[in-house]
Amino acid sequence: MNFNLLIENLSNPALLFFLFGILAVYLKSDLQIPESSSKFISIYLLFSIGFKGGQELAHQTIDQEVIFTVLLGVAVSVLIPIYSFFIVKTRLSIYDSVAIAAAYGSISAVTFVTAVSFIELHGMVVKGHMVALMAIMEVPAIVTALILLSIYNKKAKDSLKPIESLKHSLTNGSVLLILGSLLIGYVATEEQAQGIAPFTTDIFKGFLAVFLLDMGISSGKKLNSFIKEGGFSLAFAIITPLFNGSVIAYLSSAVTDDISSRFMLAVLAASASYIAVPAAMKIAVPKANPALFLPMALAVTFPVNVTLGLPLFMSIVEM
Repeated sequence: MNFNLLIENLSNPALLFFLFGILAVYLKSDLQIPESSSKFISIYLLFSIGFKGGQELAHQTIDQEVIFTVLLGVAVSVLIPIYSFFIVKTRLSIYDSVAIAAAYGSISAVTFVTAVSFIELHGMVVKGHMVALMAIMEVPAIVTALILLSIYNKKAKDSLKPIESLKHSLTNGSVLLILGSLLIGYVATEEQAQGIAPFTTDIFKGFLAVFLLDMGISSGKKLNSFIKEGGFSLAFAIITPLFNGSVIAYLSSAVTDDISSRFMLAVLAASASYIAVPAAMKIAVPKANPALFLPMALAVTFPVNVTLGLPLFMSIVEM
């Protein structure tokens, strides 16, 4: 790993606000971001990323490279849940295995947003099809995990069918907002987009910093109780994202030479969902324990990705 890149990442204000949020919890501070404000910022970040991605997509030619990049992303979101399920199933219940498999096969929009900020610091722009891929990759992972549940637990009558899960995934607020914003950004003219640029672009990094502060507070509250539960889940939450991201960072050279696309593919492969998947699992697999898979994704994998993963993946794709 390029250690200069690691140190540069650790001095990123957005990341420092995240770490500050964790510190505030350990200092037993009453610092918190109001829930309504946090929800608005989440909506803003997804809207901004989707809209800007649509603008980029409007100027992009859909060629063979783009198609193969998207196909690789979809394949990743199917394969990661399969191998994750069989690893986790050796130690945990089938319900928890399904939820963890879905979380690690799906993606984290917040990790993606943080990676966008990281890559812009290096003078690169995220291609529009990568934003579309982010939204697409939510769905296959959840459906794959539920298919595994139906195969390996024939008594599971309380789970959603794959078709129902597909519908639920597509209408999930985060996915729908990304897809809608992407479409609106795609059809808007450059002049129209420039009219709202102060909102979609100029204040983006400031809102990201506040949101990561909130994420740090949420992570800090969950971290202690999770660590006490045992080493297997902790080790899986640390090793899996670094392994997935590193492998895809290397293999992505087979489908594209674009550094930004390879980096974002690695980030998508490494991230774990703690918004869309928990919402889906609450309905689809109610016997899964959210006190296990949610802290794994939010309190462990997310910090690992934004501190170590981003500079590691960038080092690999630049080799």
